[in-house]
Amino acid sequence: MPSMAVERLLATDSITASDVRCPGGCRHASPLECSSSTHIVFPYHGVYVRHVGESTAVADANQMLFFNGGQEYRISHPVEGGDSCLSLSVAEPVLQELAPASMLQPGGGMRFLRQHLCIDARTQALLASLRGLLQRGAADALQAETLCMELLRSAFGAHRSGAHEPSHGKRRLAERVKLLLSSDPARRWTLADIAAQTGGSAVYLTQVFQQVEGMPLYRYQLQLRLARALALIDQYEDLSAMSFDLGFSSHSHFSASFRQAYGRAPSAFRHAR
Repeated sequence: MPSMAVERLLATDSITASDVRCPGGCRHASPLECSSSTHIVFPYHGVYVRHVGESTAVADANQMLFFNGGQEYRISHPVEGGDSCLSLSVAEPVLQELAPASMLQPGGGMRFLRQHLCIDARTQALLASLRGLLQRGAADALQAETLCMELLRSAFGAHRSGAHEPSHGKRRLAERVKLLLSSDPARRWTLADIAAQTGGSAVYLTQVFQQVEGMPLYRYQLQLRLARALALIDQYEDLSAMSFDLGFSSHSHFSASFRQAYGRAPSAFRHAR
């Protein structure tokens, strides 16, 4: 089985950025792993599950993941296809200025209280633009560092400070729903379909998901499809074909949704990268 590939895209005193691609292939949790330093990871293609103790986090393109230094974890790939992520390692003084204090463990050291955080469409667009620049070598160190910090400010800015923390059971239900949506992004799910496969009523499901993720379930699926479009947009000559492959009812629906989320048409976004 091919091993994980790591490509260093940026390395300065403030920020290290790497493109990490894992082929997946193992549905069960891996042996224990441990990061030597804290990393902030942005999945942009595929999905995996991160296990920390009894807690799990579905890592899809709507999420940012926090890998605390010295914290043991396991990874599983219940959905085929592997995953690709942009991983940022940020110098502690810089991260202390960027990260909300409410998200950090007390007592010093850059360790996050949560495994993951939902990101918005603006953050996804910044991530796609940053990846394009770094992979093409089109940005010097100063520009790349500035864009990395803009990405992090955008991601942290979406954090709902003071929001009520949902129960463990509600978070587990939301994780099951996210994994189900990621298993077949192009499928036109109904609430009855999702409820039948995850347990619980359709009404309860929508209430819980909104509480845990801060957005309606249908919008989460739409944003997941659009994030996949960002990852695939350079691979398709025919954007209409891509829109149908992603489950949109028409190219016009895809274009309108893309423009609303990212501020420009898909073709314009591709040319601007």
